Amino acid sequence: MEELPPKSEFPKFHPVKFVSRLFNRVKAPPSNLGKTFWQIFSVIIISSFFGFAGGLISSDYLAPQLKDYFSKIVTSVPATNNNQTATAYIPQTTEEKSVIDVVKETSPAVVSIIVTKDLPVIEQYYINPFPDFPNFNFQIPQYRQKGTQEQEVGGGTGFIISEDGMILTNEHVVTDKEADYTVLTNDGKKYPAEVLARDTARDLAVIKIKGAGTSFPTLNLGNSDNLQIGQTIIAIGNALGEFRNTVSVGVISGLGRTITAGGGGVVETLEDVIQADAAINRGNSGGPLLNLKGEVIGVNFAMAQGAENIGFAIPINRAKKGIEQVKTLGKIVYPFLGVRYALINDAVQQENKLAVNYGAWVAKGSQGEPAVFPGSPAEAASLKEGDIILEFNGEKITTDNSLAKTIGEYNPGDKVTLKILRGREEKIIEITLGEKSE
Repeated sequence: MEELPPKSEFPKFHPVKFVSRLFNRVKAPPSNLGKTFWQIFSVIIISSFFGFAGGLISSDYLAPQLKDYFSKIVTSVPATNNNQTATAYIPQTTEEKSVIDVVKETSPAVVSIIVTKDLPVIEQYYINPFPDFPNFNFQIPQYRQKGTQEQEVGGGTGFIISEDGMILTNEHVVTDKEADYTVLTNDGKKYPAEVLARDTARDLAVIKIKGAGTSFPTLNLGNSDNLQIGQTIIAIGNALGEFRNTVSVGVISGLGRTITAGGGGVVETLEDVIQADAAINRGNSGGPLLNLKGEVIGVNFAMAQGAENIGFAIPINRAKKGIEQVKTLGKIVYPFLGVRYALINDAVQQENKLAVNYGAWVAKGSQGEPAVFPGSPAEAASLKEGDIILEFNGEKITTDNSLAKTIGEYNPGDKVTLKILRGREEKIIEITLGEKSE
């Protein structure tokens, strides 16, 4: 075998001279065919040369730097397992971030309210109705009480409004005076609670955790007088009495609504309430309706049957006075006039042939209840069925400015004047508002 010459004897490779020779070969091709061949051949050789040169540069210079760069990225990603994502979720919009932040901040102050009661335990047994005929084996089932047992009979939601454990909820959540109430916080702790005050007119109630000896997180109360339709809202509540602190998000879809709500054999009409499209389910009653600042703007209390995502909340400003009264007086009191009425609009005027298309028409209740409450300030001032209250202390009564809404701005004992229409005659009547509480 022929020996290879020493390494030093190999001719040196000069890239510039090599390329120059290639171009010289192309300058004088033997023919047109040869010219085409050599052009293609030159392109292939030149491309291969630059590819070879690029590879040398990449391997000697770029590769180590890229290796260091990617190694830093890999080491910056935390280790993961099947139950944990690599990094925390990053909100994609400002609104989404606001919702997440509000839920984290407010959830500890939202509680579930469990209603329990001692109920009779009924057992079944059998008797033979023909004891004189022992061979006639005929058994009839009978039932009898075998003591009592505490059972869960209802539930709802509330939110903490003072560090010592005062909670705002709906009156219909804690309406049973014979029941016991337990507060379940978001961290799973249970506390007994007592009802401090009930406001049946506004469907609000204040309860308090008993003997906790600790400081609780609270929610800030916002201003429900400057709400806007389309404003983003968040509802938190004990959905279906089973899913604690369920969150739903939506917008305010209506303001100033008047609705009639029923449940547990009680039917009530509430005016000037908030309509929201955030899901409010059974068990959400008493939970907070929040804005994107984390402030309570309403108290969820009802949903529309036969509809999807139409819920209602009581404006929080209607609860503020009651909260302060509980703190100072130990009860909720509100001004009382003592009439049942229907608000007049164009349709009511035409249907009943009334003289005006506005005002509060004093009328009997749907079940025949008297139009004027016996012993009320209205009776003392000689208001009668059929009277139309046109103005309350100078404010015109309309469907947008109802009598109940107007009265709510006053206190028991305030003296006011009413402009009424009796038949075709207008009268001015002075009345001192009474006091009503639970």
